This record gives sequence, C-alpha cells and structure tokens, in this order.
Amino acid sequence: MSTKVSDHVLQRLREWGVETVFGYPGDGINGLLAAWGRAEDRPRFIQSRHEEMSAFQAVGYAKFSGRLGVCAATSGPGAIHLLNGLYDAKLDHVPVLAIVGQTHRTAMGGSYQQEVDLHTLYKDVASDFVETVTVPEQLPNVLDRAIRTAYARRAPTAVIIPGDVQELEYSAPTHDFKMVPSSLDRSAWTAVPSQDSIERAAEILNAGDKVAILVGQGAAGAREEVHRIAQLLGAGVAKALLGKDVLSDELPYVTGSIGLLGTRASYELMRDCDTLLTIGSSFPYSQFLPEFGKARAVQIDIDPHMVGMRYPYEVNLVGDAKETLQRLIPRLESDRGREWYDTVCDNVRHWREVMERRAQLSADPINPEYVARALDPLLPDDAIVTSDSGSTANWYARHITMRGTMRGSLSGTLATMGPGVPYAIGAKFAHPDRPVVALVGDGAMQMNGLAELITAAKYADRWEDRRLVVGVWNNHDLNQVTWEMRAMEGAPSFVPSQELPDVQYAAFARSLGLTGVRVEKPEDVEAGWRAGLEADGPAVIEFLTDPAVPPIPPHATWEQMEATAASILKGDTDRGSMIRQGFKAKVQEFLPHRDKK
Repeated sequence: MSTKVSDHVLQRLREWGVETVFGYPGDGINGLLAAWGRAEDRPRFIQSRHEEMSAFQAVGYAKFSGRLGVCAATSGPGAIHLLNGLYDAKLDHVPVLAIVGQTHRTAMGGSYQQEVDLHTLYKDVASDFVETVTVPEQLPNVLDRAIRTAYARRAPTAVIIPGDVQELEYSAPTHDFKMVPSSLDRSAWTAVPSQDSIERAAEILNAGDKVAILVGQGAAGAREEVHRIAQLLGAGVAKALLGKDVLSDELPYVTGSIGLLGTRASYELMRDCDTLLTIGSSFPYSQFLPEFGKARAVQIDIDPHMVGMRYPYEVNLVGDAKETLQRLIPRLESDRGREWYDTVCDNVRHWREVMERRAQLSADPINPEYVARALDPLLPDDAIVTSDSGSTANWYARHITMRGTMRGSLSGTLATMGPGVPYAIGAKFAHPDRPVVALVGDGAMQMNGLAELITAAKYADRWEDRRLVVGVWNNHDLNQVTWEMRAMEGAPSFVPSQELPDVQYAAFARSLGLTGVRVEKPEDVEAGWRAGLEADGPAVIEFLTDPAVPPIPPHATWEQMEATAASILKGDTDRGSMIRQGFKAKVQEFLPHRDKK
C-alpha cells in the first residue's frame, strides 16, 4: 500500500518522539484523520471540545513534560480557534507545533468555503516559523524545521497542509537541484557566557552585602545551583509566577512570588537589597524590582534577545542557567555576615504568619484564602497544580507551598482566562501517574472549564492515577477585574459586566459521572478537598466564596485600601454580601503589614 502525505506526517511525528496530539476534527484535516485510523491512533489523538482548548492542552503538556506540545485543527475556523492558546505558548516561551488544514490548492484565491489567509493570520503568533506544504517533497524539511525551531526558540510554529496535498502519494526529496533534504536528529547543545563576563558578574556579586535573587522558569533545570548560590551569597530568593516550582517554598530564604500577586517578603527583599541577580526570568513589572540606581545587577538568560530589559543590568550573561551558575559559583566568596540573611528569613516567617491569620478570618460564606490554605497541606508531594487567571491566581501564588517534586504553572504573560482545566488535562497526559489539581474561578469555568470536564471524563481511564481535581471558587463575580476597577480606576463594580449567574458546577460534574461536591460552609472545606483527592477519577469541588475579600497587593498602604473601601461603599450599596459597613475594618484586617496604620 502506498504512503500518502498524511501517513508520512504521522510517521515523522512518531520518529520525533511525539506521543500525543491534541485536536478537533474537521474536513480540512480529513486526510490526516484517515491516516490516524491507518496508524492505529499513533500518536494518540486527544479530542477536546474546542480547538482553543486543544492548544491550551498542548501548552500544558509542553510545560509539564519539557517536550514538544502538538495540536491539530481544521482549516478556517479551526485554525482561528487555535490562536489564543498559541499566543499563550508564544508569550510564555513554550515549544508547540500547530498542524492545520487548508482549502484545496485548486480552490485557493476563489473565496471558497473556510478559505482564510493562514499565512497572514499566523505570521505573528508563529513568527519564528510558519509554512505551507504544497508538494510532497517539501514535507520532511518543513515539518523538521518547525519542530527544531519550536524547541530552539521555545516558541509556537505552524505547518499548513492543504486538504488535497494530504491525499497525495508521498515521495521523498531527491538529490536534485532545488530540493531540500532533511534529517531528524536534534543533538543537545548548551550556551555558555564568556569567561570575562563570568568574572565581571562575580565581582559585582561578591561586592554586594544585601543580595536578592529573582528566578523564573528558565532556572527550572538549575535547582541545586540556585540553592547553592543563594547559600554562598546569603541571599533571599523571590520567584516570578512561572518560576514558582523552581525552588521549594519550605526553604527559609525563599520569599515566594513577586509582583502584584506576590508576597510582602518579596517586596521587602527587592526594596531593601543592594545587589540583584536575575536567573531565567523576564519579569516585566519594574516597579517591583529595586529602585533604579539603588542596586547593582546581573542577569542570566539563555535568549540574547531577552537580556538587558526590565532593569539596568551591568552584566548580561547569555547562557543556560545551570551551566552558567556552575561556572559562576566557584568564583563567589562565602565570607559575609548573616544580618541580611536573617532579616530575609524573618520577613518570610512574618509573611507566613500574616497569611495564616488572613486565611482564618471570617467571611460570607467562605474566605477564598482559606480554601487555598486548606488545600496546601493536603497536596501530595508529587502533585501538579494549575491555576487559572483571576483572583484564584492570587491564592495560588500566596498559599500553595511548592515542595518535593511538585510542579505548578499558569498563563503567565498572556494571563488569559480559561487555561486552568485544559492545562490540567495536558498535564495528565504528560504525567498520567501523578495527581493534578486545577484552581479555577467561576468566570473561567463558565468560559470553557465546564466543557473540558467532558474531555476529562472521556479520557480518565487512560491515566494510571485517575485523580484530576478541579477546585472552583464560586463567588458570582469576575472578581479580579472588579478589584482592579476599584483599586486602579477608583470606580465601584459595574454590575452588568461583573456579576455572574450561579451555576451548579458540582452537579454538572455528577451529571458526567464524576465526583462533584458543593461546599457552602467553612467547616466543610477540608472535607471537600479530601473528597476530591480521594476520588477514583476526576472531581469538581465547588466552594461558595466571599467576593468581598480583597486580593491586597504586597505594597498596599492603609490609605490606598481605605480609598478602595470608600469607592465600594459609594457605588455598591445594593450588592448584599459585597457591601457591608464594616468593610473598612475587614480591609484593615487583611493588610500584610506589621503596622497596619
């Protein structure tokens, strides 16, 4: 039997080690779907409920496996739907390949059904590599380059295959003029900075008395080296949200997340340091970094296009974090006092005490911080945690303690709503033997999380560890935007845009044959989480939470929060539990300062 182009696509993916493709069918990829049938579902095709979810699942798979994520979609609307998930990959620097169909070549330019100019559509999101296969001999080079580029640039790439090309008999490129042969191998490589730059960086770090380290996801492969350099420098370590799982939060000098969703300890670390070392992070919010001119700074990043931004670094070390730190560590002096280190550790202890108190405060009906706090000690040491965007990201950032081999991620730079559940599904296919927990707000669940519960139910039997727990914060409000309006715009909540209908999330899960628990009282929160973690299959645990608990920034002052309270009381007097005359007192209780005044 002859090999068609579509057969060779799947064969080439298998040769690259691709085991899973997340997609949704359509006639623009009928040739590929038929090939999947002939290939006995190798690589396995995982059907989402929407192409955007396929892209998110591919991103989640890539984030948690370290391998290429692959998604597939039909021409026209299918290819369009992939875009948001692909932009998530682009902005978070994740290797993802999109394989999309296209109108037959004979119809191109004829305003045919589902004909979209995919090159123009994809030229930004897949700017590192997007190409259309028009003849069989072109295929291996295009597909191989797309995969290599995705890995090398840590970016999404796209291969477009018209429907009629998928059905052509495959023929390999020959040893002729204007043919481009290709090969599979992608040998490992490591970038290292020059010796001179290493020595200049060491000089700056050795001169510092109060060193702060900021790590991002680029430091993920250098856990031991980051720990060692922090000990040598007596430094505190703050973590960008995408680097939350780089170091254990049980280490006394780890100050936790940084930024608007970060900790007071990280804010104090950056405010008071005299030297900054940034490793594998492009954290964009310079207002949370040391004041310009106050600290000398060194950066380590593998991408030369991303260095030198965000802060006036004196030395930019372009190289792999692990290899660079291994060269830098022997040049560092360890003879320094402990006053700064002790101060950092004391700030961390105080912050943890503040968070414990905040989680225990009463709310109507349940304090959302307590929901995350109650989960934290119950998480297995090998759990994978995904968070959606919104107020739940605050509680993920501040209350979930990374330890053991735990992993965690969210949509960092794009900060799009909706990836929490599909990320979790992608994580389950990356690690079918590990429990996964998704932290999701009711807005994100209504946007697309409910539909992807169907996907979880469909594939749960394929996972060795069938636990996929979706925790839903049900507060009937698009809470993060509500608070942003109050804090940044000085405006009360605009009810028509912010108020959400009450949906029975747990009941919907039960209708699919999944575990579903609705928690309405604080005393039942821990039991709810236990029910999910002990279930033999996916579970939805729904918590009725108070929208009036503020996600207070780590640098907030009492005066700022008092102004926010005044804004609420002025415009939201008809919102029931959202408004209470004692709100100012509640805000003051939640302030992260030692001296709340």
